[in-house]
Amino acid sequence: MEISSKYSAADIENFWYDKWLKNDLFRSVPDHREPYTIVIPPPNVTGVLHMGHMLNNTIQDVLIRRARMAGKNACWVPGTDHASIATEAKVVNMLKEKGIEKKSLSRAEFLAYAMDWKEKYGGIILEQLKKLGCSCDWHRTRFTMEPLLSEAVINVFVDMYNKGLIYRGSRMVNWDPAGRTALSDEEVIYKEVDSQLYYVKYCVPDSDEYIAVATTRPETILGDTAVCVNPNDERYKKFNGKNVIVPIVNRVVPVIFDEYVDIEFGTGALKVTPAHDINDYNIGLKHNLEVIDCFEEDGTMSKKAGFYIGEDRFKVRKKIAADIDNAGLLIKIENIKNKVGYSERTDVVIEPRISKQWFVEMKKFLDKNPQVLQSVLNDEIKFYPNSLKNTYRHWLENIKDWCISRQLWWGQQIPAWYDEDGNTVVAKNYEEALEIYIKKTGKKENIKLLQDEDVLDTWYSSWLWPISVFNGFQNPDNPDIKYYYPTNDLVTAPEIIFFWVARMVMAGYEYKNEKPFKNVYFTGIVRDKLRRKMSKSLGNSPDPLELIAKYGADGVRMGMLICSPAGNDILFDESQVEQGRNFCNKIWNAYRLIMSWDIEEKIDDENISNNHLAFCYIETKINKAIIETDDCFLKYKLSEALMIIYKLIWDDFCSVYLEMIKPAFGKPIDKTTHEECKLVFSKLLKLLHPFMPFISEEIWQKINNINNEFINNTAIPKISETENIDMYESMELISFIRNKRNENNISPKVKSFITINTINTENYKPFEGLIMKLANTGSIAFNNSGKGITGLIGKDEIFVEYEGWQPKQSNNEDILKEINYLKGFLQSIESKLNNEKFMANAKPELIEREKQKKADTLSKIVTLEKQLN
Repeated sequence: MEISSKYSAADIENFWYDKWLKNDLFRSVPDHREPYTIVIPPPNVTGVLHMGHMLNNTIQDVLIRRARMAGKNACWVPGTDHASIATEAKVVNMLKEKGIEKKSLSRAEFLAYAMDWKEKYGGIILEQLKKLGCSCDWHRTRFTMEPLLSEAVINVFVDMYNKGLIYRGSRMVNWDPAGRTALSDEEVIYKEVDSQLYYVKYCVPDSDEYIAVATTRPETILGDTAVCVNPNDERYKKFNGKNVIVPIVNRVVPVIFDEYVDIEFGTGALKVTPAHDINDYNIGLKHNLEVIDCFEEDGTMSKKAGFYIGEDRFKVRKKIAADIDNAGLLIKIENIKNKVGYSERTDVVIEPRISKQWFVEMKKFLDKNPQVLQSVLNDEIKFYPNSLKNTYRHWLENIKDWCISRQLWWGQQIPAWYDEDGNTVVAKNYEEALEIYIKKTGKKENIKLLQDEDVLDTWYSSWLWPISVFNGFQNPDNPDIKYYYPTNDLVTAPEIIFFWVARMVMAGYEYKNEKPFKNVYFTGIVRDKLRRKMSKSLGNSPDPLELIAKYGADGVRMGMLICSPAGNDILFDESQVEQGRNFCNKIWNAYRLIMSWDIEEKIDDENISNNHLAFCYIETKINKAIIETDDCFLKYKLSEALMIIYKLIWDDFCSVYLEMIKPAFGKPIDKTTHEECKLVFSKLLKLLHPFMPFISEEIWQKINNINNEFINNTAIPKISETENIDMYESMELISFIRNKRNENNISPKVKSFITINTINTENYKPFEGLIMKLANTGSIAFNNSGKGITGLIGKDEIFVEYEGWQPKQSNNEDILKEINYLKGFLQSIESKLNNEKFMANAKPELIEREKQKKADTLSKIVTLEKQLN
């Protein structure tokens, strides 16, 4: 059988993925089996694969493949998010390159361009996920703006409005000047930046008195309508009833008193700009202050500002500071660090802005659905890691109304209509709106209704995702929604716990009276070795497709997963995926070795019994690994499960078992042993398959001559009934002999001769043949005086001689050093066992383990002292 000397990842991956697709391996329809469902966190339709996607989707694929092998009907629903802000920005830029301005187009024309762009570029990331090996049911691919899902969004909006859960009002919102749209609080990212604090004089008219005010945003001075101080601040009581002059604009404004102002902070005086700060806005409402909006939608100065009209806000910051200084009103400038809010999508500094928007009344929603919080607190929905429950609880207990309107065209247009007097009708479509309006007003003629120009927040469609992908709004009792909902596992990032996770729970209880998923696995953030978040701007994020081309998908999957415990950040290093590739090569070489052996039906060989012991040894190791990995999957410790399988294959299978059964050079292997070896290898490949699907499929198919079956449709290995054997001491002995060879530069071809002084000879005698083979040993003697290199295995004293080799004279200093170390170790154990608190609180098995450690250490000290004498 001709086998390539090198593992060719690209060829094998392309071959098997095509074959999986042609055979509908990932297809799921409701049947008699237990369902297992994951809905993909829909990536932006504008997106391309990045390292976070790689980690998230690899984890989902591991879970879904494992579920298939557990006999469940596994359904992984893929799809993309229409990403209002990001997509509209891409389309606007594309139009600019063609010399077309958005404002020159009608809404319908713009949406036609946007949909064309989506059709051309929108599926890129899903195709890239196939390169990673993701086993989604591609027949079920959904898009948040497709007709059925958009219909669900509109219907939910109308329903919530009719329930009194949605309202429209003028509020201070987060405004994105680049996207020219409102944002929810969760779409604002706060960054610590270098800033300057400007101390400015606000002078009392016809007086030498002034109040010093400190601000980081001098450009907003043009909108000041008061200066506020604390009524308990003795410094400012003399200003009661007085006015001050706002610099540059020379507006006379009152000095007002409010306990909101912190006496200890800054100068203890606050300039009040109701149009540009939420706290100032609230003070303005309380004191009936004028609101002057200094900025246009794009962040340039407005006509109301009166100065610097049309200029960018940040350029004006420098100009106004210079002008205030020239006017003799700038006291000083301090360099400081402060946190500034940035738009999550466009990465520009947001502006607080008073705007008429649509909101979900979140507290009212939660009062109606208390399960949203309780289901997580009582573990009906389990979080991994559990610590994020507190983050979830804190957000819900301090929740603010959700601004759901966006000043964009790409998205679901808000189903609200207004007449010429501003009266509002909310309905699913124009015909229904007209009917409601006529009933409401009694008018039948000259009716002119215009639909709201804004669209709904993208998250307002994706919060319905677990229900809408199964058409659960249009047909609440259809077979899919009844079978697949609630879903099983959600894999997502902790930074969207508010954007998405909490809101999906809200939608689930409001519209299905049921949780949307049972478990939430939160991935960490992928960072570089310097702990910086991966980003294009820093240039520290490798191209995932280039990594796959270089190291293979299996290598990349392993490299990402081996160091990614739930919730913890991943410090990515390319050496990790190199380790994954090396593991693939190790497995491939094991496959080549096994298939290279000549096989004979029956061989009269004393090694036959040793080979059977070797089989029992590796089966014992596999049984242990099955128990441990099953437990890891129950606890969502996927990286630990992978590490167990990695060590099982690399250490126990390749380095030990294959060496145990490998025939002498030029000799054949008996058929029984070879079949046992293939059986063992098949089990290992099945355990590995969810993590590394391509190489496991390729080798499993080849060693078993499979044609019409796939490894992912086979069962996860169960614990075998093969005799369990414990070779711990024998394996320690083999390691000891090999290590001493290496330390003393003794050739592996040189025979070793062993003496073991032990009261438990049965730890070694049954395995003498394997010990002699793996350690190249000429003889093993028990309980005799020995010489040569000495060592301890537990309480057992070991002597090793190598043929024709003389050890150096025993060094008493080394033995004394070891005795002193063990005495120190003994002291630490005894202090633990003498600690009343430890003895009262520790589990019995832990106490027993410490006692055993003490006994073993004492035994080693006695043995070493004998050697010293």
